Amino acid sequence: MKDKTGVFVAIDLGAESGRAISGWLDDGILKIKEVRRFTTHRVQIGQHLFWDAPAIFNEIKHSLRLLAGEKIAGIGVTTWGVDHAFIDKSGLLISLPFHYRDRRTENIMEDVFKIVSREEIFNKTGIQFMPLNSLFQLYATAKQYPWILSCANKMLFMPDLFNFWLSGTVASEFTIASTSQMLNPLKTKYKPRGDWAKDILRKLRIPTHFLADIVPPGKKLGVLAKYIQEETGCGKIPVYSVCCHDTASAVFAVPATGENYAYISSGTWSLLGKEVDQPIINSQSLQYNFTNEGGYGGKIRFLKNIMGLWIWQECRREWETKYGRQYSYVELGSLAEKEKPFTSLIDVNSSMFLFPGNMVEKIQKFCRTTNQKVPSSIGEISRTILESLALEYKLHIERLESIAGKLDVIHIVGGGSQNKVLSNFAASATGKKVLCGPVEATSIGNIGVQMIAAKVIKNQSEFRKLVAQSFPVTMYEGENLDAWDGPYRKYLELKKISDQQI
Repeated sequence: MKDKTGVFVAIDLGAESGRAISGWLDDGILKIKEVRRFTTHRVQIGQHLFWDAPAIFNEIKHSLRLLAGEKIAGIGVTTWGVDHAFIDKSGLLISLPFHYRDRRTENIMEDVFKIVSREEIFNKTGIQFMPLNSLFQLYATAKQYPWILSCANKMLFMPDLFNFWLSGTVASEFTIASTSQMLNPLKTKYKPRGDWAKDILRKLRIPTHFLADIVPPGKKLGVLAKYIQEETGCGKIPVYSVCCHDTASAVFAVPATGENYAYISSGTWSLLGKEVDQPIINSQSLQYNFTNEGGYGGKIRFLKNIMGLWIWQECRREWETKYGRQYSYVELGSLAEKEKPFTSLIDVNSSMFLFPGNMVEKIQKFCRTTNQKVPSSIGEISRTILESLALEYKLHIERLESIAGKLDVIHIVGGGSQNKVLSNFAASATGKKVLCGPVEATSIGNIGVQMIAAKVIKNQSEFRKLVAQSFPVTMYEGENLDAWDGPYRKYLELKKISDQQI
């Protein structure tokens, strides 16, 4: 039985697919339902890779049409970080948004460091260095297509763009803005914290006039635009700024108790970290390339971006083309389990794996150049990826503990939490208890922020208890823990001689 408040709609856009999820309270239990799943459209045009934002927006509107008969209490949008679009003074989209894997940012970081030092950027933003960060994307755009920036009235991150199209309100939500490497979390202009690092942008000759005001998660931006009400058959639905960065929403929904836990938001990327009250900006976090991203209520998600399941996803796509069939991740995991352990390892955070294309060949090249057995079968390659990813988790759990204190348990949330093979490998490699679930953590967190904003739920603590009693969690305690010690030493040696790391 649905609560009289109605259903809250979470639009969760990921790098591979998007989904519309509805959520409601039913006798003290949070229920969710997948309304539809759709492609998050990307398109190669000439030498550049873009997001087809209008096509994605059509998918959002189609999802709303399917919910037209429901009493909808709110809608919120979450997406990946860093990517952004520009609108002119009349609100028109100036260009399709560049995809973060567009190659225009290759080798761009060293150009930036010649103007503003790595240390200065980190000390003012607390964000780890990746060529896909908004700061480097903007620098590349300013060099190649300066007219885009000069014509821009406002820069909107991907969820901000969809919020604008839904409600007509221009704003930059805190958690998504924090991914850009352009926000100084130590400043206090905006609530809950931070201000734009305009001094860095000016040194790089990047305009700042298009930076939007920052709003916290849980703010009502407005209601659904009238033309969308008519097009979808929906009424004046409140549009909320949730934790618009998908990882921030997923972390919001972690069903954790106590403080000595780490989280891994597992999907295309693996975001491994810990919630802290203040940014940790020091020489050690700079050395280890950790990042300080925004969370709910001004919390900081101190974390490490790890390549995650991206490498496996790309291999799966190649195998589908080569063999004419789509392998499920369960099937690929089963094939991996049958292979001999620790035959070959790759540095999953090497920049050679960052961009799409020829992923199987890249893995084989890495193994060949590091004098390892070259994996050839689907099972061998899958096992190589999963074991290497688990060892990368071990490395960064150790580093996280050295900076932020001892950890007793790892919560894995998101789609990757369904991967039994990787979850068991993670528990075995790290020696930590691993708790997996909920799978739809991003959408659940999205719905939770809306519920708090609508005063259906009191606060995050109450919501996390609701999540714990509403969704199953699977526990892994690992096996043959000592067997991972030798491969871990080998993995660390490989990372020292690998390509540039992220």
